[in-house]
Amino acid sequence: MRRLNLIAALLLAAAISACAPNPIIARDPVPAPGPMDAYRCDSKPLPLNAFMSDCRAVPVAPQAVVRARG
Repeated sequence: MRRLNLIAALLLAAAISACAPNPIIARDPVPAPGPMDAYRCDSKPLPLNAFMSDCRAVPVAPQAVVRARG
């Protein structure tokens, strides 16, 4: 009887885990910045080991390619 209860419990656990939904994956709703984007961020600490960040876009000078002959 004890073995029957163990087998039934294992089958029930397997059935429950097989019907579990997909795992939750955290994704950032804001896309990552491109290579030509620059940001300046300021962070300040808050209680309980938390931080508040404030990021602002900063204008970027276009890259210049200097080529010399000789």
